[in-house]
Amino acid sequence: MTKFKEELSGVFPVFQTPFNEDESIDYQILDKEIDWLFQRGADGVVMAMVSETLRLASEERDELASKVCAMSQNRGPVIVSVGAESTHNAIRHAKHAEQSGASAIMAIPPVSVALSESELLSYYISILRSVEIPLIIQDASGYVGRPLSINIQAKLLQDFGANRVMFKPEAVPIGQNLSALREATEGQARVFEGSGGISLVDSFRRGIVGTMPGAEIIDAQVALWDALNRKDTTQIYKISFPISSLVALQTGLDGFLAVEKYLLMKQGIFRNTIVRSPVGYILDNETKKEVDRLFEILSDVIKETVK
Repeated sequence: MTKFKEELSGVFPVFQTPFNEDESIDYQILDKEIDWLFQRGADGVVMAMVSETLRLASEERDELASKVCAMSQNRGPVIVSVGAESTHNAIRHAKHAEQSGASAIMAIPPVSVALSESELLSYYISILRSVEIPLIIQDASGYVGRPLSINIQAKLLQDFGANRVMFKPEAVPIGQNLSALREATEGQARVFEGSGGISLVDSFRRGIVGTMPGAEIIDAQVALWDALNRKDTTQIYKISFPISSLVALQTGLDGFLAVEKYLLMKQGIFRNTIVRSPVGYILDNETKKEVDRLFEILSDVIKETVK
């Protein structure tokens, strides 16, 4: 399967995984979602935590990665999350992703145990040595696990180079950590923003190459990224304010899942909002009403922008 060789940059939405009523993956709707994302201007797609990778069986993760790579062929790069609780499983997922045609892989550290810096380095080095495609180091400690030190991240880039090691820092404070990583790598670090868009404006000005938001407001994320590149300050804040208000309602990983699937169904992409249990966030009616209001405001802004 053909892999994209272009430099990874731009808007890479993390797709949501649609489920049938029996909680099996609905590949018909997934194909519709991937098609919709590329039609709306996505530069590539990502399979990661809000794709519910941590709630999928190992075989399901591999099948999902293969299907998405096939659906995206000749349309844009695919980045596949391979992080696991064991180095063995992470390597297995990494090799499968590369064989399936992924342009890059991404990995969070194991989340069930506190690891020393030497163990974390060994984990990431083993993954890197198992494949030839780039690895994006994801510090997802804003949601799960513990923060990765800047030293570990800088060491990996120094040893493997900026074309093999990239970053998605989500530990708070995001902006300060991004700048610290930039300084520690002498400006070589290629960084993707991963806050859902709430920190995109600040992160862009600190020097990022792309963003990995959710899939549900792809029009707005693409419009904001374009405005940032044009340095159109008026449009930047007109778009970013409602995005930030909407993302602020999505507390925790399950909050992202609930709101994103709700909006995908609202737009006719998904048939339902099924999330695999157990879940730690319920989208109640009052929150739905606020999501609807903010989505309407954001939609009106985007309509004005594209006139």
